Amino acid sequence: MCARCRTPTSTAPQLARDLGIRVNQLYKWKKELEAKPEDAFPVSGQPAGPESELATLKRENERLKQENETFKKASAYYAKSLV
Repeated sequence: MCARCRTPTSTAPQLARDLGIRVNQLYKWKKELEAKPEDAFPVSGQPAGPESELATLKRENERLKQENETFKKASAYYAKSLV
């Protein structure tokens, strides 16, 4: 992202629009990166890795199972009303 900001073909306002953020946020990130590169973007939340991907997939699988059950119940209900 910061590399794109440094290219002559990309302007900060255009990059901000592409990312869906405000221009001043982009400038703030750039300033933080230049001041302290090692502390510019502190990580918060869960680490991205195989474990977190697995947990995400398990949550999505559970949600899809629930949706499937809902559709089965709805189709059974509408099938009764047609008979």
